Amino acid sequence: MAKQTFSSGQVLTATQVNDLQTNDFNWSVSTQTANYTLQAADKGTREVMNMASAGTVTVPNSTFNAGDIVWVHSIGSGVISVVAGAGVTLNSAFGTAPTLTQWEGGVVYFTSASAAIFFRSGGSGYGLATGGDASTDVTISGVNYRYLTFNSTGTLTVTKAGLFDVYLTAGGGGGGAGQDTTTRGGGGGGGGGNLTSTVYLDANTTITIGAGGAGATTNASGALGGATLVAGKAGIIGGGGGIGGQSETNGRERGITGGGGRASVGTTGGTSLYASTIYGYSGGDGSAASTGSGGGGGAGGAGGTVASTTGGAGGAGLQRNTFIGGASLLRAGGGGGGGTTGGAGTDGGANGGGTTTVGSAASANTGGGGGGGGNPNSGSNVNGGNGGSGIAYIRFRI
Repeated sequence: MAKQTFSSGQVLTATQVNDLQTNDFNWSVSTQTANYTLQAADKGTREVMNMASAGTVTVPNSTFNAGDIVWVHSIGSGVISVVAGAGVTLNSAFGTAPTLTQWEGGVVYFTSASAAIFFRSGGSGYGLATGGDASTDVTISGVNYRYLTFNSTGTLTVTKAGLFDVYLTAGGGGGGAGQDTTTRGGGGGGGGGNLTSTVYLDANTTITIGAGGAGATTNASGALGGATLVAGKAGIIGGGGGIGGQSETNGRERGITGGGGRASVGTTGGTSLYASTIYGYSGGDGSAASTGSGGGGGAGGAGGTVASTTGGAGGAGLQRNTFIGGASLLRAGGGGGGGTTGGAGTDGGANGGGTTTVGSAASANTGGGGGGGGNPNSGSNVNGGNGGSGIAYIRFRI
């Protein structure tokens, strides 16, 4: 119920006393279905927001006094932002415009007529942290987030214990090397995998960024990409190296988070292994009649099969903007296979080499596979390209 006012010497009735006692245990509730500005009569009550789309609760100036409180709960599917009205200072551990998703709530506590603090209620909420190479604020599906970008290994400094969303991309595998006229081009390196998870952190944590796998320089396979890790909490292993050399009969078997493409060694066919969005996809096949190799598998799709003299294209990567917002950004794709004409890398993966041409190296922080070495006309090696290093995003609500 609304706050009651009594005069000096007034004798309270049993009904008035019972009403006061009831309010201590069962606060009055008002339900709102549209944007709402708190009113003086709301002090000591609960405002329940029931909106299917994003909305706001505005904290007004010169309406409440120091010590007044109002509970705000959200029961609808729309994200509710608690915002300061003109002339009001609103503080919170979750930023100056904290948000409530469905079934969340908190209390607005006034320290003066023009200043208030919002305290979120419930279980473990999101924590706060600093560190990395960049800090970016975004709004995704109506929720305000800050994410920290780690391009290289470093320390996440936790300033408030709580939950953190993590998005990890491992290093891409290196491209295989081509050697002499019978080995043909080496396969493109597999793209590094992606992992999205939510973890609880209460202390400073090392974020390890996986290095890209080295491209092969002999009749061999490229190196696997390095793992990207949130120490002790989450991690994703790197992409498989591209296959090169006749002793390697099945490049797909090296694929863990995007397999290396297979060189042309006189065999064909086979089913994709590790086909999932966590572990990546298999590398593509070469064939006995071709002068090229399969493309490396990506985090989101299998590598392409060689097309006659053209190496297979790298497999597809995965979308990042659902986590970090902004424009479309696909990464962790496979490298193209080598051949007389190199196959195209995809979504951060590098292009394969052509005749006597080395495979291209994938760019840093893409998790892309390195390109396979081209198809030599002599007994010399044609090197594969290096895979791209990984990246980590650490996100929390504000």
